[in-house]
Amino acid sequence: YLPGSSLARLYFICLPHQGPQSSASPFCAFSIPGCGFSLLSPPLSSLLSLRPRLLAALRRAAVRVCRCQWQRCFYWLLLLCSSFGDLLSFTLTAFVELMDHGIVSWDTFSVAFIKKVPVCSQTVYNINVIRSPKPINDEMAHQLYVLQVLTFNLLEDRMMTKMDPQDQAQRDIIFELRRIAFDVECEPNNSGSIEKRKSMYTRDYKKLGFINHVNPAMDFTQIPPGMLALDNMLYFARHHQDAYIRIVLENSSREDKHECPFGRSSIELTKMLCEILKVGELPSENCHDFHPMFFTHDRSFEEFFCICIQLLNKTWKEMRATSEDFNKVMQVVREQIMRALTQKPNSLDQLKSRLQNLSYTEILKIRQSERMNQEDFQSRPILELREKIQPEIMELIKQQRLNRLCDGTCFRKISSRRRQDKFWYCRLSPNHKVLHYGDLEESPQGEVPHDSLQEKLPVADMKAVVTGKDCPHMKEKGSLKQNKVSVSTLCQCIYSMSVYLCLI
Repeated sequence: YLPGSSLARLYFICLPHQGPQSSASPFCAFSIPGCGFSLLSPPLSSLLSLRPRLLAALRRAAVRVCRCQWQRCFYWLLLLCSSFGDLLSFTLTAFVELMDHGIVSWDTFSVAFIKKVPVCSQTVYNINVIRSPKPINDEMAHQLYVLQVLTFNLLEDRMMTKMDPQDQAQRDIIFELRRIAFDVECEPNNSGSIEKRKSMYTRDYKKLGFINHVNPAMDFTQIPPGMLALDNMLYFARHHQDAYIRIVLENSSREDKHECPFGRSSIELTKMLCEILKVGELPSENCHDFHPMFFTHDRSFEEFFCICIQLLNKTWKEMRATSEDFNKVMQVVREQIMRALTQKPNSLDQLKSRLQNLSYTEILKIRQSERMNQEDFQSRPILELREKIQPEIMELIKQQRLNRLCDGTCFRKISSRRRQDKFWYCRLSPNHKVLHYGDLEESPQGEVPHDSLQEKLPVADMKAVVTGKDCPHMKEKGSLKQNKVSVSTLCQCIYSMSVYLCLI
């Protein structure tokens, strides 16, 4: 009979029968809170031979140990193993065998204890498995996969909880998001009229990117992701405040159609991450697919979200997306995340670095490369067909671009003071021989007739077309960053040795 309150006795029974004074096996003494006396820790070589005795002792002890004592016993045993990765694997294996054989019922464990074990195991794993040069065997990999799945399944309750629009505590979270973003305090009830305050709140909620500007609590009634999305947003706002404020203010200063809505993006991103990590699903019996980085932080899911929401905002800008492109952006972000996860980064910083390299441009290159490497695209019939229809496709593209030139485009006219308050219009004549252009007081709603454009430029007089940094005025003005002009919007038609027409 082993009293559960004395884990030290259980631990000591498992030791080889060598005295603490043995020169061949030096021991070091340490104490455990709650045990009442010091404990002798043997060297690793002795501990690694303990598996049979440890398992047998645990089984004998489990029969007689009551609920609270057994929990305390196993929890302290995990702590004792924190310096020995192999011993931890033996201990966890013994524990699982005890439970699977019905020696101790799973029902005897309290919720508080279950929450302690992943935290303890995560700390032990970080010390012994990630940093260990040894490869992880299949059994340990499977157990870590199971631990990862069960840890993420703790999020299921929040994921499937709808927000109650009448719950003041939940509404206060939304108020906190507004306060952090715009550095405002909650106004007293007597400050200004009710209509004025409603208008101010509606304006700020629109900037925060909620779908329902009047009552954003309604955005969180969809499950999944339910309240989990709001939890992630609050975590991001509190723990990555600078990045949160930058994203909100950056998007609120853009045109409405080009802004990346933070609220809507966070909700859809949380739902996507739950799908990727399979939150709520039971672990597979044969899977070994775990991600080391999720064992390196106490709030790994929240940190994962913080990295991905910044990626989403970055990708939105790279794609020059509008509100109509929201689903396309989410598809690209999903692909970026999945490709980064397949590389199994060991830390969240590694994940961030790899996502940084998977820009939208890089994703397009990877897609193109994968398509071209497929066997079907390299087959002889496909190559022959491509060669046959290529001239027709090129002619179609040429006609499309000529039609676009004939329709014309309005450009902003930048003065010497960098002001953009005037416009000018340019279009190609129907016979494709002359470019007509001229100044306008305001942006036109439709096509501008050729007769109203006073200036003309014969296409035959053009010597070359240069773009971006090759434009002469760009070389004179200095860097593009100082001029705040996008490279992709610059084009010059040089029609003499010293005169050029600049399209911005």
